[in-house]
Amino acid sequence: MLITLTACDHDGGDGAWHGVADGTRGDLFERASLEDGSRLLVTTEGGVRIVGTDDESVTVDEATPARWDEDAATPTLDLLCDHGDARTKDNCGGMPLVRVPAGVSLTVRARNAGIEVDEVRGGLVLSTVNGDVTVHDSDRKSARRHLVTRNGSVRADGLAARGVSAETVNGDVDLLCTTSPRAVDGVTRNGSVRVTLPADGPPYETDASTVNGRTVVDVPAPPADSEDSRHRLTLRTVNGDTEVRRG
Repeated sequence: MLITLTACDHDGGDGAWHGVADGTRGDLFERASLEDGSRLLVTTEGGVRIVGTDDESVTVDEATPARWDEDAATPTLDLLCDHGDARTKDNCGGMPLVRVPAGVSLTVRARNAGIEVDEVRGGLVLSTVNGDVTVHDSDRKSARRHLVTRNGSVRADGLAARGVSAETVNGDVDLLCTTSPRAVDGVTRNGSVRVTLPADGPPYETDASTVNGRTVVDVPAPPADSEDSRHRLTLRTVNGDTEVRRG
């Protein structure tokens, strides 16, 4: 894995950012190179919008304070947040834009705002609290997607994956798949779970349940005497509907 880094100190000082762990190490991040297929971790005390590109650069907008840690087990981009520091306050609860190579395997840890990911084809592990998780055009069939929030909805379209897991507590789960994942798990407590699969998809072993709502299963099940259980759907909620349909 190749990593190169350029940086600058936008504050004109020694690079220290009060209230940020390891804030005195290194200068402010501008750009790094990361090979297709590499892993990347993005951390933030707010939210983030991430767009996949066709080059090997990880970049942030010039006005977005961030630090890069290439010595971590996974290369890590931290979007700095200190409510007492005017230079970083826009990151706190905001949605700064980050561009990454489209083929990276991406993990995002956020809170108090949403995560939106467009056109990233590698594996996705996205988690936040008090915000939505939204994915558009994530289209590598061999990858896995794990999408989690607590007070917010999980929505994905243009989704191609080997496996999809989507979880929330207070919100909906809406998944629009362009291929037929081997396993789809959608779980919420107060909200609905809706999954759309390709019209020509295979049969699924489906376990869909709700307490206060309706369940609609519009995909075929394998024959009773079939030993083919390669495709599985699990949809659960308490207050809401569970639906799976062919598009």
